[in-house]
Amino acid sequence: MVDVLPRAPKASRLHIGIAGRMNVGKSSFLNMLAGQDAAITSAVAGTTTDAVEKTMELLPLGAVTLIDTAGIDDHSELAAARIAKTKKALRRTDILALVVASDAWSGHEDALVNESRRAGVPVLVVINKVDLQEPSADFLSLLDVKRLPWIQGTSVGSAACKEEFRCAFKDALRGLLPRLFTAPPRLLGDLLPAGGMAVLVVPIDLGAPQGRLIVPQVQSLRDLLDSDASALVVKDREYAAMLRRLQRPPDLVVCDSQVVARVVADTDARVPLTTFSILFARYKGNLTALAQGAGMLNRLAPGDRVLIAEGCSHHPLEDDIGRVKIPRWLRQFAGCELETVTCAGHDFPLDLRDYKLVIHCGGCVMTRQEMGSRMSEASREGVAMTNYGLAISVLQGVLERALSPFPQALAAYRAAKRA
Repeated sequence: MVDVLPRAPKASRLHIGIAGRMNVGKSSFLNMLAGQDAAITSAVAGTTTDAVEKTMELLPLGAVTLIDTAGIDDHSELAAARIAKTKKALRRTDILALVVASDAWSGHEDALVNESRRAGVPVLVVINKVDLQEPSADFLSLLDVKRLPWIQGTSVGSAACKEEFRCAFKDALRGLLPRLFTAPPRLLGDLLPAGGMAVLVVPIDLGAPQGRLIVPQVQSLRDLLDSDASALVVKDREYAAMLRRLQRPPDLVVCDSQVVARVVADTDARVPLTTFSILFARYKGNLTALAQGAGMLNRLAPGDRVLIAEGCSHHPLEDDIGRVKIPRWLRQFAGCELETVTCAGHDFPLDLRDYKLVIHCGGCVMTRQEMGSRMSEASREGVAMTNYGLAISVLQGVLERALSPFPQALAAYRAAKRA
């Protein structure tokens, strides 16, 4: 059977969150699915203190990442920290496996279901430990009334019982796959005609990894090939000379955000042009909303707080883009002192109300669900949000040019700028 899910980078895999109250068997369930002891299990409540991830092939579905979380009813001294970690882990969940014990349902489960539904995340109730107690008809009826699909089984016992449980889980997943995995979005292949050619401008500087390209560049190349298009990859210093050697203009130019002003100056105005980060704004989030958020850059005032969020954790370089360059460009553009705060990895604040603007990286190592969750939180709290590529293009004075392939996003930015 052909995989339903792609053999893809971790950020593009289906992320399955495993949540529930303490001691319902969440970690045992993860270990049963993984076929190995990926998480520590114990009869002591509260054994899992932090999110545990396990990337695997869940055949015949394909590539998935399982995320085991701490109990949502933790009342220990570290309860607040553990629950906060659980909430952050669930931000990147595409499907929630809510593990419960037979005939045990409370406000904790209702809260998880309601939060998942607000985020558009399907919920599958996993009734565990049925070897100890079978669920009653009333309990199953309650789940049906709540419109919650469910499966039941045990993550301990015979190999046959475990395999039956695994098969029931995979069958249920197939019916809950989000549209993202049945009709995945395109990165850039849809922006070119059949047989077209894109020029990818890739700087090789201190931030470039030795011996390889970064994720956005690699995924762009693959998407072009999958679209039966071709790519010409060139460094920014050789870009202008390479253009002169082409017999006809390219169908699209994509560049790194940090050289966008130079590439715009060297490119015919009739050629669609954008940046890798703007492509990822569309691929991982909502480009129109992020373009609208970029309008806030024109309205920053002295003392405003700006959150600069990175999806990955890395050792900052001397001239780091998020910690040094963007803050410097912001101050120059606004003509005043601003307070910039940086967060990295999954440490995105749960409360954004103190910020005027969030400038997020392209999110190449994040799931689309996690980026969407962050955008939704900012929107609920009335905080403008944009991303690196959009922000840098505004600060360099070329965003309207960099949005030329995306008329709807361009219109949203112009409206926000006028406001």
